[in-house]
Amino acid sequence: MSYQKRTAALASVAALAGSAVFMAAPAARADVVDVNYKCQTPIGVKTAVSPIDIKGVKSGSGYKLTMSWQKGVSSSPVELGKGAMSPSATIKVGGADSGTVSVSGPANAAAIPANTPIKINDLTGTYTPKASGKVTFTAAILTIKALGTTTTCTPTNSPGPSLTLDVTAAGGSSGSSGSTGSDTGTDSGGTLPKTGPDDSVIALGTLGGTVLLAGAAGTLWLTRRNQTARARR
Repeated sequence: MSYQKRTAALASVAALAGSAVFMAAPAARADVVDVNYKCQTPIGVKTAVSPIDIKGVKSGSGYKLTMSWQKGVSSSPVELGKGAMSPSATIKVGGADSGTVSVSGPANAAAIPANTPIKINDLTGTYTPKASGKVTFTAAILTIKALGTTTTCTPTNSPGPSLTLDVTAAGGSSGSSGSTGSDTGTDSGGTLPKTGPDDSVIALGTLGGTVLLAGAAGTLWLTRRNQTARARR
């Protein structure tokens, strides 16, 4: 094979390898999902839409889940003083596993004015896998307790998962990779790598670049070898 053909072939292999890195990305992705809530309050039915974000951090044999609301939901006809409102919620587990995860959080740190959308603090809970594979996490029922009353907010728009993880149950093997979901990590308990679209592209681009650099190094080696062979002639 001529020098030019070898160089072209090597460049093609490097490019294909870089593409393979993108195709073999781990299944982990977080989506901010709009949830339409119908809230049964002491003064009647109220509706609200809030983008919901769920993140996961590996913690021992399970995951610490954090559920975040980007907009307020429901409201109160009277002011809610500091510490008067206590929120909790459930997250629906689907895919390779099933069930719900209960999450809760602190009471309001500041007074909430009357007739103002109630901003929910981040709620946290622990999920322990019972099965291995790709597991989804979807916003479910939100409960707000305040001034001796209970408001229950239920999603009405069948929202999609806010988080999908490839998990491994205790003593099991990991599930197959897929193309959806959010943060995954190791048993070290550290923060899971962010896996939003931008972070994924950056990470995969770095890996692809490594493959291409390896291809470039091979091309340089072939070039020097060819020049050495010609010099010896």
